[in-house]
Amino acid sequence: MPFVNIKLVDGVFSEEQKHALAADITDVMVKHEGSEAFRDVVWVLIEELHVDGWHMGGKPFEGPKSLMEQLGRAKTTYESIDGNPMTRQEFASVAPPLVHDGVESIR
Repeated sequence: MPFVNIKLVDGVFSEEQKHALAADITDVMVKHEGSEAFRDVVWVLIEELHVDGWHMGGKPFEGPKSLMEQLGRAKTTYESIDGNPMTRQEFASVAPPLVHDGVESIR
């Protein structure tokens, strides 16, 4: 029995949209399993989490604003990296210094 768990920010989708999402996810699972008989055993759980429970980059989530800020920081980090690190250790050695509250930290 497949169990699909979807987590959303509270209040983003209407009840009708959540039902349609669950139906569509079920259709995808049936398609990939290959048998309509599979439909009755597909479980979809949609959990809505309060905004104060979401964080990105260690900061409270503020909707699209947070996403765009985080993507901007990730782009800056990516562009500052020399070469193409493939491991965590390689990445840490070429990533920019950690800065918290204006103070540079040692990795």
